[in-house]
Amino acid sequence: MDSKYKYVVKTLTFEGKRYYVRGKSEQEAIRKLGSLEAELKSGTKVLNQKTTVQKWAKEWMEVYVKSKNITPKSVEMYKQKLDNYILPEIGTMRLCDVRDTHLKKLLNKANSSFSTAQKVKIVMQALFKQARKSRLIQYDPSEDIEIPKAKKGTHRSITKAERSAILEVAEYHYAGLYVLLVLYCGLRPGEAIALQWKDIDVKKHLIYVRKALESGRTGEVKSPKSDAGNRDIPIPEVLWSKLLAAQKGPFEPVLIQPLGKKMHSHSSIGDAWNNFKRELDIHMGAEVYRNQIIQSVVAPDLVPYCLRHTYCTDLQIATNLQHLNRCKQSQTRMAKRKAQTI
Repeated sequence: MDSKYKYVVKTLTFEGKRYYVRGKSEQEAIRKLGSLEAELKSGTKVLNQKTTVQKWAKEWMEVYVKSKNITPKSVEMYKQKLDNYILPEIGTMRLCDVRDTHLKKLLNKANSSFSTAQKVKIVMQALFKQARKSRLIQYDPSEDIEIPKAKKGTHRSITKAERSAILEVAEYHYAGLYVLLVLYCGLRPGEAIALQWKDIDVKKHLIYVRKALESGRTGEVKSPKSDAGNRDIPIPEVLWSKLLAAQKGPFEPVLIQPLGKKMHSHSSIGDAWNNFKRELDIHMGAEVYRNQIIQSVVAPDLVPYCLRHTYCTDLQIATNLQHLNRCKQSQTRMAKRKAQTI
């Protein structure tokens, strides 16, 4: 881990309770420790069982989470789950008033997917476990909480009707190139965003995937997490002409925002997909009134990863067909040899 993510942690025991401070240097940590001690003695900083969950969460993030040996992306995940799921439900409650029933209801609301519920549970349990260890509460209400039954996300392939409509809309929609890159080359959203024209080999008709935009708010373009993420993808002929028509300078992004002409973020590429999906809905016959969709016909589970899943399915079908053709050719050769020996 890069040294810029390491901190000096100091502890202080006051009235039987232990407090922690962190600093980027020994001097900063000592200075913060002195300030903390002064605040505790003056009564301006008191953490106890009557402290609200929101106040404790802020302290917990600063003292415990940000000093852990984890990436900024992981810190962002903790913050996102607090801000979007935990604090809106129990943020104003006192720590001593939180019961397992409150947390169970919270998890039920966060149960949009197994992954989301699992992450909310991890953050929630870490938050209350430390509150108990810091003697702010006598028991941990999150200790035995279980994740409710949730659908584990296995994205499906698109149907023939969806494929036909998607290809038609991609011909004129501004997000069409993004959609086709995912469908025909299996790129992840972050990989498509980070793609530059220098990553496309004009002579060999290949896309070199070597980087991706990290999820979260960091906005960093990084190498894939594993060697398997580095790959060379053949560009099908149906996509090649569209790429040539859009080609720019070598260091410019392949996909650009419609306004501003700059590289996409995860947020803007999500907006582009939502706009594409709305146009797809109308194209497939959705009922519209005053520019608002009244009755949708597009499946609610249609997401960009369905296109990537379709790419993988198409590859498997193509591989099976190649194997079948080789078997047929082998059988034909054997039959000819057998006939010649008779």
